[in-house]
Amino acid sequence: MTDLLQLLLSALSLGSTYALVALGFVLVLNATNAVNFAQGELVVAGGFLAVALSPAIDLPGIVLLPVVMVGTGLLGLVLSLVAFLPLRRRPPTAVFISTIAFGIVVQNAVLGLAGPEPASASPLIAAGATRVGEAAVGWQSLAMIATAAALIGLLHLLLERTQLGRQLRATAQDPEIARALGIPVVPLILVAFALAGALAGAAGLLVANQFFLSPADGANYMLKAYVAVVIGGWGRIGGAVLGALVIAVFESFAAAAIGHLAAEAFLYVALLLVLLFRPSGILGEATGRRA
Repeated sequence: MTDLLQLLLSALSLGSTYALVALGFVLVLNATNAVNFAQGELVVAGGFLAVALSPAIDLPGIVLLPVVMVGTGLLGLVLSLVAFLPLRRRPPTAVFISTIAFGIVVQNAVLGLAGPEPASASPLIAAGATRVGEAAVGWQSLAMIATAAALIGLLHLLLERTQLGRQLRATAQDPEIARALGIPVVPLILVAFALAGALAGAAGLLVANQFFLSPADGANYMLKAYVAVVIGGWGRIGGAVLGALVIAVFESFAAAAIGHLAAEAFLYVALLLVLLFRPSGILGEATGRRA
């Protein structure tokens, strides 16, 4: 029972990180109908920004979180201005390649500034644990899950309860009609990229707090976000969160049973089965279009 609880807690910690990355991915996808393949590199940028700030500002990670989110939000804004807006009327492959190129630039910048070695950042909160039955549950894991849940809840409120959220959803559904109604489509696209960058930065800080992070990890987080969106339902916010949690639970329990490498292989076998038997994902497609 103790091992089961520890595995579940680990899965939820990992899933909360994947969910933040996948949510940013879906925000850009819905706003532009384009896939941002630099999203994983923004996670790495956020993590290493937290690593850099940790010794300079001797504060818990939870205090650094807004600073990191602002930093990667600005990086997401630069991404939209450099790699999306100039190419938005070109074939989709142009944006596909430009976001990959931007991600490579970010990866090499992190590598040049921080070096190739894995690193970790300040803990979110003070170290310690609480007991649930016979299991010791670390405060760090609980803080990681609670932080991600709070950010997901705030994003939900933004999209569902505010004028900005309604305009973002209108832009996602049909940009031409939204423009005809006087909705500022281009500024909203910039907002979507900035929000996606901020969520990626939050994920990076959480990863750097709980695990070691290396400059080459971006592709892994990007791929997990893509898989989460496919499993949950292409273009669905709730589907991205659900898909991320499914991946994390599968990875954690399968790795404990058969090893990490085999678990990774079986994850992609499971993805192929989803594509064969449920290509629209668990919740179905929201946009009906694939980039």
